[in-house]
Amino acid sequence: MKAAIMVPGADGGTWDVRDVQRPVITAGHVLVRVHASSLNRAEFRRLHTLRLQPGRAAPEARTGGGDAAGEVVEIGPDVTGIKLGDRVMGRCAGGFAEYALLDAREVMPAPERLSWEEAACVPIVFVVVHDALFVSAQLHAGESVLVTAAPSGVGVAALLLAKYLGAKVIGTSRSPEKLARLKALGLDAGVVTGSEGFGAAVSRTIDEKGVDMVVDNIGGDVLAPCLEALAVGGRFVTIGRMSGITTGELDVDRLAERRLHLYGVSNRLRSPAQRAESAKRFATDLLPAFGDGRLRPIIDRSFPLDEIAAAGAWLEADKHVGKVVLRIS
Repeated sequence: MKAAIMVPGADGGTWDVRDVQRPVITAGHVLVRVHASSLNRAEFRRLHTLRLQPGRAAPEARTGGGDAAGEVVEIGPDVTGIKLGDRVMGRCAGGFAEYALLDAREVMPAPERLSWEEAACVPIVFVVVHDALFVSAQLHAGESVLVTAAPSGVGVAALLLAKYLGAKVIGTSRSPEKLARLKALGLDAGVVTGSEGFGAAVSRTIDEKGVDMVVDNIGGDVLAPCLEALAVGGRFVTIGRMSGITTGELDVDRLAERRLHLYGVSNRLRSPAQRAESAKRFATDLLPAFGDGRLRPIIDRSFPLDEIAAAGAWLEADKHVGKVVLRIS
């Protein structure tokens, strides 16, 4: 089968599309003929750390891709409730390939209404944002939420789910053009962060009371102004670290005086059982809305598997609004 392999190099990893052996089915898994897989920024950041260092063993080359949408072609022992030919989507290791193994506990039916490319956008980004808004910080109708880096894949998912819940959404971006595109998706107000500084731009847009929730996709360099933007009892959720900065200034007085709540959300470090429970809760809360058209992923651009390098360059150039997707077959 054809797959995009992350190959270590002297200056960091590169992509090599090559023929490799098809995965062998194992207990508790299903083998899926992959039609599409989405790009996630964290994986491309890890790619650049695959450097060859003198005196050390080379990092292992491996197939990229953290999710997949496709058809079930083989079912492993101990799997129930899934049949051959089922249209599915889910997290996996090795989605940038013509075939991938998925843990049956995390597999979700892919709604007929969604294209393969759209279905591939759901398993990571929307499940993580569901965990942030529904499970952790529990956003409610009528509340307000500030989404940083709103045009990103995570940012757009947060906008869509927050509007689905009936919240008011304020989004930040350095690009006024991107924010204008988000207005069509329901964005209530856009904050262009530029020369005046992130905090100053946000403070000009929100009222003195502050917002009920912040969903941050940037990192530690905006922690302080994000906490400053929160109302009494406000909730801060960190999902992404687009800036690469993982530490920030925490005003403990502000934390105590405003009775703020801080949440960290990541599915990558969860156990398989925890990820399975997260997928189950997501399916209960939101799969019907994807099935009947109330929710639909936003795709900025799709690329064929052979153009994985170009797809990664488009993602890292930060030109997109929504998700970037690979078409596999």
